[in-house]
Amino acid sequence: MLAGAVRTRSRRGLGRALGLALCLWAVSGLVRAQQAPTPSASTVPRVLKQAALQSPKALLAATLAVTRAGQRLVAVGERGTVLWSDDAGQSWQQAQVPVQVTLTAVRFVDARTGWAVGHLGVILKTEDAGQTWALQLDGVQAAQAVATAARTSSDDRVQRAAQRFAEEGPDKPFFDVDFSDAQHGLAVGAYNLAFATVDGGKTWTPALDRLPNPKSFHLYGVRYVGGNIFVVGEQGLLLKSADAGASFAALASPYKGSFFGLLAARSGTLIAYGLRGNALRSADQGAHWDDVQTGVPVSISAAVELDGGALALLSQTGDLLLSRDDGRSVTRFAPTGGPLPASGAAAADGHLVLASLRGLRRQTAP
Repeated sequence: MLAGAVRTRSRRGLGRALGLALCLWAVSGLVRAQQAPTPSASTVPRVLKQAALQSPKALLAATLAVTRAGQRLVAVGERGTVLWSDDAGQSWQQAQVPVQVTLTAVRFVDARTGWAVGHLGVILKTEDAGQTWALQLDGVQAAQAVATAARTSSDDRVQRAAQRFAEEGPDKPFFDVDFSDAQHGLAVGAYNLAFATVDGGKTWTPALDRLPNPKSFHLYGVRYVGGNIFVVGEQGLLLKSADAGASFAALASPYKGSFFGLLAARSGTLIAYGLRGNALRSADQGAHWDDVQTGVPVSISAAVELDGGALALLSQTGDLLLSRDDGRSVTRFAPTGGPLPASGAAAADGHLVLASLRGLRRQTAP
């Protein structure tokens, strides 16, 4: 998560990124690895075959996302670390995870069923509220799926994507995932990476060709809202599907910088947030977007709806931007307990629980 999002156009490596906010971290440092054929089983990266280490140090690990699973909190982060808490973030326990790759996002559809995504094309599923996880997809399988789909397609873009996947191997990270129900979901990531499922993740199919993203911009956020699917990404990319993901259309965007995430409020309002404190609000399913005057010059890296309905945005320098009018305006609060560059946020028991490279923090919500 480096300060400032500078797109790396090189196709020569996808190194591990470091920095101060989830999406900035996931973007900046994207330097591709040496081009090589899709790995065979014997050359699959070890981190895809080894379980996350069980260690007390996991409680101090860098975390990139946190969410609710019923009354439980579940956080994900580096080296396959998954933590869960049943006391609103006062204490945490480590989950059993089959890989050691960095996990970037986590989403639940009910109190027990959820998915996490991350580096090397990993998608994990849990059915016991985050205590144990099973691998559903990795980058090797993703590359093979893209190649298979390309064989039946006459689309040049699909053919080029398949060739690129084959040459580069399982290097691409997923940045976000969302589900409309326990069966239908979409995971998005670097360089237009997109996979969909209609059977709860038993099978994941490439969705790259459904997105009008000819320059293969990174896709940072995805949300199901009111029967539609919204995707945000680099250079003001705003996409919408009104047919359950069968196709997507580009939306006019008043901002041409990167969006790092989407907050979908219970009211149906959407807030797209990103670089330099920019945030856009839509109350009509993406037909119109209005600027939210945040008053901060730094990137917004996390957002959450509080239990009482207020909307909270977190800046890269730890500022809390709170809206009590459905995102029309915000009030700025200084960091509690010192600046913390949040990469994810969840609300629980009147508190905010923040994920960051410095671990998890619990603080009282204003």
